[in-house]
Amino acid sequence: MKRTMKKNQSFNNKVSGGLDVEYSSELADHEDLEAQARSKAADERAKRREQNK
Repeated sequence: MKRTMKKNQSFNNKVSGGLDVEYSSELADHEDLEAQARSKAADERAKRREQNK
């Protein structure tokens, strides 16, 4: 089933680019924890690339 959104609704639901996002470890589900682990691994890869330049 496809959901349709009004133009103003889609504007309000855009991701903020990682800024000003509220996160609560108490409310995190399994998918949140997996995403957090992927993000941490990506940050570590980027940091290693910067150090190897």
